[in-house]
Amino acid sequence: MIKNKTILITNDDGYDSDGLKALIKAAKTLARVIVVAPATEKSACAHSLTLTRPMRFIEVDDDFYKLDDGTPTDCIFLALNAYFDENNKPDLILSGINRGSNMGEDITYSGTVAGAMEGVLFGVPSIAISQVCKDKCQNIFDYGYDLAIEVVIDLAKRVLEGSFPLGDRKLLNVNIPPIKKSEFKGYKITKAGYRLYANSAHLHRNPRGEEYYWIGLPALEYRVSEDEQMCDLSAIEQGFVSITPVHLDLTSYSDIKILEDWI
Repeated sequence: MIKNKTILITNDDGYDSDGLKALIKAAKTLARVIVVAPATEKSACAHSLTLTRPMRFIEVDDDFYKLDDGTPTDCIFLALNAYFDENNKPDLILSGINRGSNMGEDITYSGTVAGAMEGVLFGVPSIAISQVCKDKCQNIFDYGYDLAIEVVIDLAKRVLEGSFPLGDRKLLNVNIPPIKKSEFKGYKITKAGYRLYANSAHLHRNPRGEEYYWIGLPALEYRVSEDEQMCDLSAIEQGFVSITPVHLDLTSYSDIKILEDWI
């Protein structure tokens, strides 16, 4: 245990998910852990904040709360208000371990990454962790969360015993390949890949003959980059843990002059 350190944890798969339990197990080897997680699954809710209804904390265990119908962003926002203050912030925020990947443009959909986004908005070092799955995430990978736990402990320890490597409003997005620990090749610092999306909406009929749509999961297909910087999808495909620095400034700086000329 690292003395006087606190880790705040959330996720988007819900308070009872196996990935969250694995993350808590890893974090508790290093510091005091406070968990605030959604009461139900909030996958692909992005960086959404609930403004139209009240929410309440429901105690699950010591330092463990589920937020009634809250998003990961709600969890971090309200946890920092309820259990911390400006002079007593957590030393690290961990969001995950997500069941499935968060790579390429999926970062913009991800509730897992959004939990880390909310953390860095408040000046707290934050890491999002996702476990890539096989079979389009319908069946969890064959190897459990052992490698993910090892990676979390390593990265969190580097932050708690040293410093966070990024500046303001920047987070780490970490994806773990679905491999055995013995097959782990190390870390790759990556850029977000260029995902190739297809329409994964499926039309069905219920027993009354009424039509409904169910959005599925697209394959992890991507466009191979021609530059030297490996992308997250390629790193995972090759058996590396992908670590992508993400910043919240979405400005396309290279297009400012083009737009000025255009307008």
